[in-house]
Amino acid sequence: MTSDTPRLFRLNLEVGDIDRAAAFYAELLGLEARPQMGARVYVDAGGVTLQIVQVPAPHPAAKALYFTVADLGALHARAAALNCLSDEQVHGMPAGAPVVRPWGERSFYAEDPWGNPLCFVEEGTVYAG
Repeated sequence: MTSDTPRLFRLNLEVGDIDRAAAFYAELLGLEARPQMGARVYVDAGGVTLQIVQVPAPHPAAKALYFTVADLGALHARAAALNCLSDEQVHGMPAGAPVVRPWGERSFYAEDPWGNPLCFVEEGTVYAG
């Protein structure tokens, strides 16, 4: 029996300024933002391409895009320097703080300049359900 399970390969984020977005994501993620045709950049996010596209009226992504990282502290420091940490609460704890959530993940939340919510989870703590 052959399995044809769909595999997620690209996520689309809408932004209002592609140059600013390329610089923001390159700095935050510590990865190259590769320019593409049509006012977009690609960022390799561990087997899934983050496609960042400039549009006239950006719509924020779903509730959050989740990334696993080996060094949560380093990424948190970059997010703090970019002033993009979330000021919301998650289960009574500061979303922008790297803490262990009730489900066991050590994580923090941030937001890009266009309102796209982001979550960063420390490798080894990902809750798989």
